[in-house]
Amino acid sequence: MISKWIFKALTKEQTDIQKDLSKELNISPILSKLLVQRDIHTFEDARRFFRPDLANLHDPFLMADMDKAVGRLTEAIQDNEKILIYGDYDVDGTTSVSLVYKFIKKFYSNVDFYIPDRYLEGYGISTQGIDFAVDNGIKLIIALDCGIKAIEKITYANEHHVDFIICDHHTPDAELPEAVAVLDPKRADCNYPYKHLSGCGVGFKLLQAFAQRNNIPFSELTPTLDLVALSIASDIVPITGENRILAYYGLKQLNTNPSIGVKSILDVCGLSEKEITISDIVFKVGPRINASGRMKLASEAVELMVSSDVNFARQKSDTINEYNNDRKDLDKNITDEAIKLIASDSDYIKRKSIVVYKPDWHKGVIGIVASRLSEEFYKPSVVLTSSNNGIASGSARSVPGFDIYSAIDACRDLLENFGGHRYAAGLSMKEENVALFTERFEQFVSENITEEQTSPQINIDALIDFKDITPKFFNVLKQFGPFGPGNMKPVFATKKVMDYGSSRLVGKEQEHLRLELVDPSSENVMNGIAFGMYEFNDHLKSMKPLDICYTLEENAFNGNTTIQLMIKDIKV
Repeated sequence: MISKWIFKALTKEQTDIQKDLSKELNISPILSKLLVQRDIHTFEDARRFFRPDLANLHDPFLMADMDKAVGRLTEAIQDNEKILIYGDYDVDGTTSVSLVYKFIKKFYSNVDFYIPDRYLEGYGISTQGIDFAVDNGIKLIIALDCGIKAIEKITYANEHHVDFIICDHHTPDAELPEAVAVLDPKRADCNYPYKHLSGCGVGFKLLQAFAQRNNIPFSELTPTLDLVALSIASDIVPITGENRILAYYGLKQLNTNPSIGVKSILDVCGLSEKEITISDIVFKVGPRINASGRMKLASEAVELMVSSDVNFARQKSDTINEYNNDRKDLDKNITDEAIKLIASDSDYIKRKSIVVYKPDWHKGVIGIVASRLSEEFYKPSVVLTSSNNGIASGSARSVPGFDIYSAIDACRDLLENFGGHRYAAGLSMKEENVALFTERFEQFVSENITEEQTSPQINIDALIDFKDITPKFFNVLKQFGPFGPGNMKPVFATKKVMDYGSSRLVGKEQEHLRLELVDPSSENVMNGIAFGMYEFNDHLKSMKPLDICYTLEENAFNGNTTIQLMIKDIKV
């Protein structure tokens, strides 16, 4: 599918700000343009951006119900009540549970954790989890990364004299559960300044408030920031504002002094000798933590992340790595099946959305399959499998710009349960409703999706020449990180580049291009890699010019570090 290139332009007012920033910061106009695109308009804005500071975290007591939450947790500890830390089975949920459990365990021993079984209990707070609390004399449950819609379950807990503190970041309905405290910055009545925390981030704010109230130094919290960084990266929340500060210091912790359990995961990912980035978490660390809940029990991931036993951590990491290998095979097979289903139905070509259902698909990987389908066909995608008692459950993934949560919400009368974000959601319905849901979902998508959202596009931050890529330029560019949603790695374009004479095909099947390029601006030779773009080799060898867009990466090889172009697209 051909990508459209969108070049970002500045207004006259933004151009004036750009010029002032270039002078004040002594940086190139290209870099100051990138700052203005990120709403950085003053020297002070730039200082806060380039120098994230934990002192700039918001007061946790600005969050609605935080006083109640801290009061109830403090009371439970003073009265020696048994506390249960309860969380979802994905990376955000398991890191949240690990974070809160580890911190409380340092000061208080009467605490346990609980992760629901994806297959027996499903998403969120379960009746079985509450029954476990009742049977074990637990009076307080802290629910993390779930619970904002668990109205009936919280009522059930209240009837059994079990209190809940809910720490969630998903979009709430108008009615909130009747918990002791409901912490969610997306609450309509919550004035917390930053709305995009991960579930683990909300858990961190609870601990920050608890520490403040009980005179515990903030330094006791900083070792847990490696877990917060894992959650921010894996849950694909914006890396802006408070998340940027938490991710910055979380990455520092990961790179200098990760916990024993997290260090063992980094080792099996082959990351122990390199500087870990958000991308490493998204593509290597996160999938392994997730594989535990997808293939077996997510509680194994928590056992690993809270462990202080090197041998246990090593063994558990190896086990989880095996789960991930099994998961890869499974999701590839199901993705292939789903693509065949789509190809066999002529109506799918005309549709703006995808809904596929097969009762025997493995529930643990359908979220990944939905992601692959939305990338392959560039359509909002829902993948469903059969759950228990005639219920079809599944995952939804969107394309950039389209709010899939709203599309599912428009079909809520057909659903048993749903929840999630703008770009990802989970849902369940009676099997007999699948066909009608497919039509209603398609109707909403076709009426609301824009033309731009139905085909891939690449946003180009700046058009540059190779002579602009100096060591100073690259050193400043690195300080724009950590990169992620809301602060994506800058994409540059350079026109009329040509082969220096030594570009070549590489890879097992000669499917990639190893590039050495020059442009008209200078004699600078830039190295690059273009994955899967073998079809441009003949054009290059004929010494005809090309336009390229790319990000800039550091390439370390044989002790030498060079700047490399990571090619995103090529146009003849």
